[in-house]
Amino acid sequence: MRFIGRDTAIEMIKDSAGKIFGVSFIKRTTGETRHMSARRGVRKDVTGEGLKYNPENKQLLTVYDMNKQGHRMLNTETLYRLALKGNSYTIV
Repeated sequence: MRFIGRDTAIEMIKDSAGKIFGVSFIKRTTGETRHMSARRGVRKDVTGEGLKYNPENKQLLTVYDMNKQGHRMLNTETLYRLALKGNSYTIV
């Protein structure tokens, strides 16, 4: 397992080009641990209306949760594990 910084992990997720990745983070609302298989760039169920706020201002990243079949917000402040392209990373 490799160690990477938070900014590096966020850039890796943004540059994942639609590939499925795994992340672990702590939910902002309840404080519980959340594990997710997700991907970026999914257009399913997007209406084109947009969000009422900018997620990056709140350290959030919009991803598509493969298990729940819907868009979710990833809390980048509490991100602690990333699995991408066959590699596992611990975020420090």
